[in-house]
Amino acid sequence: QVQLVESGGGLVQPGGSLRLACTASGFRFRIYAMSWYRQAPGKERELVATITSVSSSTNYADSVKGRFVISRDNAKSTVSLQMNSLKPEDTAVYYCNTKIRGEGYWGQGTQVTVSS
Repeated sequence: QVQLVESGGGLVQPGGSLRLACTASGFRFRIYAMSWYRQAPGKERELVATITSVSSSTNYADSVKGRFVISRDNAKSTVSLQMNSLKPEDTAVYYCNTKIRGEGYWGQGTQVTVSS
């Protein structure tokens, strides 16, 4: 079955960096686009970044452009999110996501807290 497992969250001071990782299994990872979403308390889940399968083209939410970088390693079935210059408003649970034949799959999420 499809499994997505996130790791790398934690507490970081404003201006700091974190790297999230998502390990995938149960499907042909290399042929599917992968995304990171986040959900802050009291807010709807929002798309943060997407990386395509073949060309590894990327797209970012305006709020993270220039600060976050999404990447993938097809040999290891992992997708990562490098987060730099973190702000308190980046505090959220971050989720890994893929869509297979129209059905969305999610990991359990990893908490990122940006606070001094």
